Amino acid sequence: MPDVKKLDPFKPQQPTIPGVEPQPERARPEASAVPTLEPPREVATAPVSHAAQPKIILIVLGAVVAVVLVGGLILWGKVASSRAIPVSADTTAPAADAPPPAPAAPSEPMGPGAIATVGELAKPWASKHFQYRNFVSGQLEPAMVVHLPHGEYWGFSLVEPFGTCQLEFVTDLDKLRADYGYRAEHPMVADPCNHTVYDLLRYGGGASSDDLVRGVIVQGNGIRPPMAIEIKVQGNNVVAGRSE
Repeated sequence: MPDVKKLDPFKPQQPTIPGVEPQPERARPEASAVPTLEPPREVATAPVSHAAQPKIILIVLGAVVAVVLVGGLILWGKVASSRAIPVSADTTAPAADAPPPAPAAPSEPMGPGAIATVGELAKPWASKHFQYRNFVSGQLEPAMVVHLPHGEYWGFSLVEPFGTCQLEFVTDLDKLRADYGYRAEHPMVADPCNHTVYDLLRYGGGASSDDLVRGVIVQGNGIRPPMAIEIKVQGNNVVAGRSE
């Protein structure tokens, strides 16, 4: 039995054509070789020089110090906030809603009315301050009553006539000489603003040319004696009445 040539299914046979010589079979290209990967080469690291080591140490230390400072600030902030005094939830009513306080009572007596006792003014040249309500302006003004040597009581406003300066009753004769340049033998009323000196033992012109009022001007350029206030004694009380 003749040998049967096995056919390769993946290798087709060349057709036989009369008069054409069959071509020699070409060699099939071999599969390209798979390129082999070279093993990674180790990169040599440059050694750190001794000169750069102190700089690195300083940088590391600086970073550590910065971290410590930041941590300390954060901790301090937490402690401070925990110690903060809590604000009370209760609130008081605003001052605008509160009733206005009552005016304080003056420490000095008020006139017209009883302003002193006879015992308080027993000695000559004894004096006492009081408040007197001006009938024209309705305002309280400082005033004074003086026990004169002849037994009379004289009251007068301490506001200078037609001015705003407050008069003073000077019992220190050295003060009269030093501050006002006036030599006196008894207490005087004086104006510290224009250095006018008034003598309560003598009379001067009052509101009109016909009126005579105690407190004649003995020095200075004042206009007239102090404004007089009527004084009466009722029992044991010294009472201020009407004024000029």
